[in-house]
Amino acid sequence: MDIAMIRRSLNGTLTELHRAVDRFDVTKAADLFEWAWHQASQAPPRETREQRAQLKVLKEVLGSRRWREEEQRLAAQEPRPQPDKVSPAPRPRSTKRPASNQAPVVRPRTVWSSDTPRAPAPDPVQSPARMSPPAPVTRDPSPARAHGRSVSREGQPGRLGAGRLAELATDLRPLLEQTARAGSTTTWTVIRKRLPALVSLHRDDESVLLWLVDDDRDQSEPLLSALVTVGDRQMHPRFPTIAEQLGVPAGRSSTQQRSTWNYEVLKAHQYWRHRH
Repeated sequence: MDIAMIRRSLNGTLTELHRAVDRFDVTKAADLFEWAWHQASQAPPRETREQRAQLKVLKEVLGSRRWREEEQRLAAQEPRPQPDKVSPAPRPRSTKRPASNQAPVVRPRTVWSSDTPRAPAPDPVQSPARMSPPAPVTRDPSPARAHGRSVSREGQPGRLGAGRLAELATDLRPLLEQTARAGSTTTWTVIRKRLPALVSLHRDDESVLLWLVDDDRDQSEPLLSALVTVGDRQMHPRFPTIAEQLGVPAGRSSTQQRSTWNYEVLKAHQYWRHRH
C-alpha cells in the first residue's frame, strides 16, 4: 500500500478516535485505538512518527483511572445472556441399552485439538509492514483479543499482532534511550520489570520489537538494540541478524559480530549522552 495513502487513512482514524474520546465513547475509542495501531504498522515507523506520537498521548487517556472506571461501569451494565429454557425430553419407554457397536460421538475439531496441524511459524525478525492485515476490528471481550495476542494450540500466549508490536515499540524506545544516556546496557529481564506489558512476550516478538525501535532511527543514529544483552553484558545472539536487516553489516565470524556490537554500544553511549 502507498505510504501516503496509509497516512491519510491513519489521520482519518485518528480524527474519529479524538471524537470518540471527546464523547467518552469507551467502546468505539478502544476499537479505533487498536485499528489505528494496525494502520501505523503498515508503514515504516519513521513515516508515521507524528501519528504515533498522537497515539502515545491518547494511550495515557485510555489508560487513565477515569477511563477504566467508565469501562467497568459499562461492562456491569451489559445484559448477561440467559440460557434458553428447553423443556425436558420425554422419557423413552424402552430401557434397552444401545448396542455396543454404536458409532462413537466425534469431538469437533478445534484449534486446541491434537489433530489440528500447526500453522508455520513466521520469520523471527519479520517486518510488520510485510505482515498480512488482520480482519476488521470487532469488539471481543476475551483477554487474548483485548491484548492483541493470539493463543497457541497449547493455550500459551502466542505472537502479537503487528499493531500491538508497533504500540509496544513506542514504549520500549524511550527506555533504551535512557539506558544509552546512562552509559549502560540492559536485559529483557530488566525490561520486563520496567514494562509489565512485555512480561509474557514471545521470544520472536522480542526481535521484532528491537527491529521496530531501530527502524525508527535516523540514519546517523546508532543501534539501540545493541544495548539489550544477555548474561554478564554479552552480545545478544540475535543482534547480528537484527543489525543486518537494518542495513548494518555485522560480519560472518563471531569476532566480527562482537566487534560490530561493541562499536554500536559505544556509539549509542556517545550519541545519547547529552541528548534529552
